Amino acid sequence: MNTKRKHIWDKSGGKCWYCGCDLPEKGWHADHFEPIHRKLKYDQRRGLYTTDECYHPERDNADNKVPCCASCNIQKGMLSVEGFRKKIAGFINSLNRYHTQYVVAKKYGLIKETNGQVIFWFEREKLARLEETNHD
Repeated sequence: MNTKRKHIWDKSGGKCWYCGCDLPEKGWHADHFEPIHRKLKYDQRRGLYTTDECYHPERDNADNKVPCCASCNIQKGMLSVEGFRKKIAGFINSLNRYHTQYVVAKKYGLIKETNGQVIFWFEREKLARLEETNHD
């Protein structure tokens, strides 16, 4: 792993910043915590869309990058942390509305909805460190 990626990886000790899963040494994503909002441009010469430019180039730096799994990075996309939290919270409504298998599994007690808050790994870690400090 190169030095830049290792610095990002070390921010969480190899955990996804959002869900907390263990990240493989290869294949994890470096997410822009504050999104950079890539510009989609059509390159006529190459005949494809590119995302080489962004609206917030000042955010494209190592301090704003956090390690995450591919699943979380793809779901988060260009959302803010609060936007990502709202998206995840909305999954239950979507599952109930559009996925019969989910509704049936819930009917038979295989799934229990908690209506809990979406709390990301980095938030749980921050709280744990605060509690640790307060106990010392």
